[in-house]
Amino acid sequence: MAPLVAGRRWTRDLDGESGGDVHRLNEPGRAPLYLKHGTGDVAVAITEEMARLRWLAGRIPVPEVVRFVCTPEEAWLLSTAMPGLTAYQRLVARPERRRETVAALAAFLRSIHELPVDECPFNAQAPLRMAGARRRIETGWTPPPDDPERDAWNPEPVWRELTALLPLSFERVVTHGDFSVGNVLIEDGRVTGCIDVGRVGVADPYQDLAILWDNLGEFGEDLQRELFRAYGIAEPDQRRLRFHLLLDELF
Repeated sequence: MAPLVAGRRWTRDLDGESGGDVHRLNEPGRAPLYLKHGTGDVAVAITEEMARLRWLAGRIPVPEVVRFVCTPEEAWLLSTAMPGLTAYQRLVARPERRRETVAALAAFLRSIHELPVDECPFNAQAPLRMAGARRRIETGWTPPPDDPERDAWNPEPVWRELTALLPLSFERVVTHGDFSVGNVLIEDGRVTGCIDVGRVGVADPYQDLAILWDNLGEFGEDLQRELFRAYGIAEPDQRRLRFHLLLDELF
């Protein structure tokens, strides 16, 4: 991998690292690259992202895997950068175009959800994620140290409220898994791609809708309603929204 990064200027990217190291590698006259590195569980997550990037290539716009290297304890993923601002950056910078941005996000999300389910080799359905969440609770998992509510964190009330919502009727589509306004890139009003795809898998569409809906709450209820209108849902399922938001708190 060394020859591929030689001569580039490294800049640490502190957004969305999830415990790993992320660097942007720049060099005049050459397209920028991103390098992710991690050990232990982070190395596993990087490996999972690599596998999903390779599966998604040609299906939706995602970074290209330039090189992947791993050992039993470490993983390095070198990938291309995607053009555009994050959807969050555009929502902040262009408030007069927010409805347009939400419409673009909804259309892109539908394109993900319309990928053939039978071709997707990754399972992210609710029972599997709940089992993973329960294991995290029982091993004493807490949110990252920079979470302001970390000291008061108690996952058991979250788990009780989550399970009280069951049974629910779930659909099966290909989902991004973490469809936040920080993980989608937009340029000239259109989505140019998505990043951080390590949770891609077959799951309920509300897995993505809930995260995006929650993010848009920062910009007002009108945009939250616009999301479902643009996606094509007349009356959102509030129980499924709440379920997936609670489940996401445990990851």
